[in-house]
Amino acid sequence: METVILPRLTRRSSKSLSKRVVLALMLLAFGGASLTSDFFGSTSAQKRTGGVSTKPKAKPSPAPTGVDGLGAAPPIPKLKPTPERSEDVNPGEVISVETTEVLLPVTVRDSQGRLVTNLTRNDFRVFEDSSEQPLRDISLRQVPVDAVLMVDASSSVANNLDDFRRAAQGFAAKLASDDRISLIKFDDRVELLQDWTQSRFQLQRALNRIEPGMFTRFNDALMLAARDQFAKGKSRRAVIVLSDGIDSGRGATTLEAALQALLKAQVTTYIVSNTEISRATKRAELDTLLGGSDTTVKFNQLRIEDLREGLRVLDQSEKRLEQIAAATGGRLYKPQTFDALDSIYAEVADELSHQYAIYYTPLNRTHDGGFRRVRVEMTNRSYEATTRVGYFAPKS
Repeated sequence: METVILPRLTRRSSKSLSKRVVLALMLLAFGGASLTSDFFGSTSAQKRTGGVSTKPKAKPSPAPTGVDGLGAAPPIPKLKPTPERSEDVNPGEVISVETTEVLLPVTVRDSQGRLVTNLTRNDFRVFEDSSEQPLRDISLRQVPVDAVLMVDASSSVANNLDDFRRAAQGFAAKLASDDRISLIKFDDRVELLQDWTQSRFQLQRALNRIEPGMFTRFNDALMLAARDQFAKGKSRRAVIVLSDGIDSGRGATTLEAALQALLKAQVTTYIVSNTEISRATKRAELDTLLGGSDTTVKFNQLRIEDLREGLRVLDQSEKRLEQIAAATGGRLYKPQTFDALDSIYAEVADELSHQYAIYYTPLNRTHDGGFRRVRVEMTNRSYEATTRVGYFAPKS
């Protein structure tokens, strides 16, 4: 069947066209759409050949309707079978089922707080749920580290973002060539400004994209870093976050859920808290107001109460931040000024470069998904070992 092209029809005379339209409508009433199609097709052919052929023609097949013209329906697609997994556990959440070997990043300091870097396997004792574990191997800084830099860009830090940028660049410069780094900014939103990279140039460009915001989704930011950034891989994992830790309550995550996610992802968390800086500012203003006359104190009573509440919240936040750092094997830093960020980030980089990686196969082979509490002791009692409080066993 020949396709009828509308522009060709419009070139016909109006009288001839009217007759054909009337006749087409009559044929449509008696013979259906297929006859109409045949009619237009035959008239087009007649015009080209100069008349109707007198030879008998085979009855043409009915023209397909709009749906029939598409041909036979395609076969129903078959979904690829999904590999069976146990409880949909992310690879980064627990130690692998195939290799139940546990990797513990351990930092050792002497009584003066200095890093100890000349120890052997005999200097360590590892306990899991109070049972001492046989150590398979120990190494000093032979496992690459993946480090997430997180910055609170809300009003409490917004005026000092340049100090953070400078400290972050110094931190990256001290990492080894096989270490990776990523950057997360959070305020009323949580944004991944730079995914994993070993390029200091890419990090620099991402740091320049940090813009100040309002509020603080601290808990959501920790959850994102733990669950999304550390879903795969077997490297040492660290988060270094600059914040006062005061969540504005606008997110969907509790601090308890964020901490559990950090433990499941086996992330060491270093927190650089500006609580001391904020506390000093609030106390200075409070002392000034309280030092005024009775009339002045009464007039500023609302502001005085607000400052006192702010100091109380800072105290509570510091306690929570201390718990997060201790549980994950990290540290809490409380600088007096933002000028100290350079030395703090350099100290964290130095610690990551001198961590011991302790490997052992747990005596408890049960795959029940339960939490295994871990403790590391030193044969030399003057040394102090720091690591996370435990890990989640695989679940079969």
